[in-house]
Amino acid sequence: MFSPAAEELERGWPGRIEGDTVVQLAAQTLQSFFTGGGEAREHAAFRLADVVLRAPVLHPPSIRIFGNDGDFAFANPAAVRGPGDTIPLPDGVDALEAQLRLAAVIGAGGAIGGFTLMTEWHAPQLSGMKARDFAISLGPSVVTPDELDTAGDWQPLVDHVARNTRLYPGEIVAAGGELLGPFQAGDEVDVGFDPIGTLLNYVA
Repeated sequence: MFSPAAEELERGWPGRIEGDTVVQLAAQTLQSFFTGGGEAREHAAFRLADVVLRAPVLHPPSIRIFGNDGDFAFANPAAVRGPGDTIPLPDGVDALEAQLRLAAVIGAGGAIGGFTLMTEWHAPQLSGMKARDFAISLGPSVVTPDELDTAGDWQPLVDHVARNTRLYPGEIVAAGGELLGPFQAGDEVDVGFDPIGTLLNYVA
């Protein structure tokens, strides 16, 4: 998802990155692009340097994060932030930790549509689940499963998630976890993973 740098668009438009160019696709969201079978008309092309990348899925139907025990916990879909966004310190908190994860974005028919990066923000000074409830960063891009060597390892996780329920396009399934920090107000936090790119946020 992207928007021209000169336009303040919260969600932006779906696009395909081709080298130093972003081609706008005729779909309202990444979810609708996946629902349409991953095909859409092409609109205008923009220089990558002239656009702002947004969260690939701004309002996921659900977010599930796998822990070391092999099971998942739900996270807050309303807490999603995008690349370049500021992460405010929660009240009473003076430092954050960031957990880098790989995240699968569900496409049509419950299959994996692609992969992006997730930064799950933690406030160790808060207790319980509120320590993780305030911010999750996604981005900067989504790569297709064939572009990622580890994509085949994810099907058992998605199969487990899908058991006895249904999955909708745009749902997020995340795993892994490299813990970084602590970070304080004024810090820049950038995490990178090829070929997805670098997810940058600011703590304030």
